[in-house]
Amino acid sequence: MIKEIHTESPDKGYRRIRDDLERYHDIDVNDKRILRICRSQKIKSTIKYGNNGCTRQADTPQYLAENELRREFTADAPNEKWHTDVTEFKYYENGEKRKLYLSAILDLFDRRIVAFVIGDRNNNPLVFNTFDQAVAANPDAHPLFHSDRGFQYTNRAFHEKLETAGMKQSMSRVGKCIDNGPMEGFGGL
Repeated sequence: MIKEIHTESPDKGYRRIRDDLERYHDIDVNDKRILRICRSQKIKSTIKYGNNGCTRQADTPQYLAENELRREFTADAPNEKWHTDVTEFKYYENGEKRKLYLSAILDLFDRRIVAFVIGDRNNNPLVFNTFDQAVAANPDAHPLFHSDRGFQYTNRAFHEKLETAGMKQSMSRVGKCIDNGPMEGFGGL
């Protein structure tokens, strides 16, 4: 029965397999027993959760900014502080694992999404298009623009876009996920 559940849903780990056995097959068994059986049969979930949500510096940053936001995640008016990040989502299509990327800009005043773009690649155009969309929707906005130190945000061309729009750039410190808390929380849907 465990092999059958795993074949139908390869993303399920031993806990979710145990839940299925209990709910749909009236088999009441301990998690540890399911884990032992899965290990002996070499059954593993296809999803592995790693600690890759934390801020990491780009390999060759062209521009770095100070953390001007300083974890002050509130704003007194709309378009005063914008926060951004790229979130990776994994999904399955015909048994094949695929990835999707969401680039979003959050207004810290009311937590509304100013702009977002979804793409199948985590690259500069994804972030640049999101920024262009936000500026087009809010041409008079000149917020403090906060991000992590991902390669898209440390790019000289992106910094020039911010300067052209009259915005000041702020970046999280290396290894301090909490500096980008609202966007990390948004991406952890």
